Amino acid sequence: MQVAVGGNCNGQQLLFSSAIVAPAAIHSPSSSSSSSSSSSPLHQRNLSFSFFSRSHSRSLREAALPRRLGPANSSSSSGGERKRSEPPAEALRRLLESPGLHQGPACFDALSAKLVEKAGFHYCFTSGFSIAAARLGLPDVGLISYGEMVDQGQKIADAVSIPVIGDGDNGYGNAMNVKRTVKGYVKAGFAGIILEDQVSPKACGHTRGRKVMALDEAVMRIKAAVDARREVGSDIVIIARTDSRQAVSLEDSLRRSRAFADAGADVLFIDALNSRDEMKAFCGIAPSVPKMANMLEGGGKTPMLTPIELEDLGYKLAAYPLSLIGVSIKAMQDALSAIRKGRIPPPGSMLLLRNLKIY
Repeated sequence: MQVAVGGNCNGQQLLFSSAIVAPAAIHSPSSSSSSSSSSSPLHQRNLSFSFFSRSHSRSLREAALPRRLGPANSSSSSGGERKRSEPPAEALRRLLESPGLHQGPACFDALSAKLVEKAGFHYCFTSGFSIAAARLGLPDVGLISYGEMVDQGQKIADAVSIPVIGDGDNGYGNAMNVKRTVKGYVKAGFAGIILEDQVSPKACGHTRGRKVMALDEAVMRIKAAVDARREVGSDIVIIARTDSRQAVSLEDSLRRSRAFADAGADVLFIDALNSRDEMKAFCGIAPSVPKMANMLEGGGKTPMLTPIELEDLGYKLAAYPLSLIGVSIKAMQDALSAIRKGRIPPPGSMLLLRNLKIY
């Protein structure tokens, strides 16, 4: 019996498999502002896999560097943890104060985080979408727990010297849960935390039917995060995300972002903006607070813009949530298909044994 667990994003059904943990190449955004071709392995409508029962398992078949910044400080010491030269939150705040637009691919385990650092990026972030797929073989619909995200995040943060931003979802409960989440993320070694205003059960922010909590409650959660940070003597960067653009309206999402800035958020993030004009309007509010763009590859609501275009609009951070998990899945599917046909993956599609080293 085939057991399928699915989700839906942007009108496309997603079915997830377990153990998605392969290194992958990172692709820079196209210089065109149009969405990527449907033939791309990252296209959302192709991001579909099946989760099979054990008895049927046999039937299963270097990126552009941030502008105006040099290579990341990546130690080449063999084995063990990377030693940070400064606290992770301090490193992220320094990055936010530096010139230019800073790109951050999403990682989902220690290996993918190491590859991000090795490629020269100055920060990365954990994607709840990718971690739910890699760790649970399930879609990102609020099924992964606080404890699982902290555990995975600690392994990721321990593996690299660049700052890591953690996906905190909606804080995993009420304002008291938000405080616990922030404190746990600080202890895990995160440099920043993204907190959103979706109500449970949450889902992909680029889909219709999303619901957000009342503004007063959302603001209270950001204030709780600020209080938690102060209580533990941390400087973790609080990134306030709203999904109100698709749930309510552009005007409501801008109102919420202003309120989040007043409540003490360090970075603002509106997911699923529909156009360049909407992105420009967002960057025009609370001008002293950095803005984060979500470049959802291959099928999101937001236009895919180049780093230069994003910087010109006023963004400071750009997130690429699907690149690593998307190309990893495609590479594994191709390899499994070749093996199933009695072959091995063709030359050039995988690293040779002598080159297969863990950084």
